[in-house]
Amino acid sequence: MATGVDQAVGMSLVLFSLLLFTYYSVWVIVLPFVDKDYVLHKYFLPREYSVLLPGVAAVILLLCIGAFTAVIMWKNHKPKKVN
Repeated sequence: MATGVDQAVGMSLVLFSLLLFTYYSVWVIVLPFVDKDYVLHKYFLPREYSVLLPGVAAVILLLCIGAFTAVIMWKNHKPKKVN
């Protein structure tokens, strides 16, 4: 059964993901149709970063998955017996 701390951490992760998804969606879908001098543009990074940041995040994620897999395989490696 989940404790109160687990539920709070889970809810904060869900809220963070929701905020990030909403921010990115507005940045990529809505802003291209808004005038450049509109005040909404000052709250967002330049559009070049909308491709660059997810790409960097994907590379970091793949590196972490690869490192985790390598560590697990290295720890479970059994040396061969020599007769």
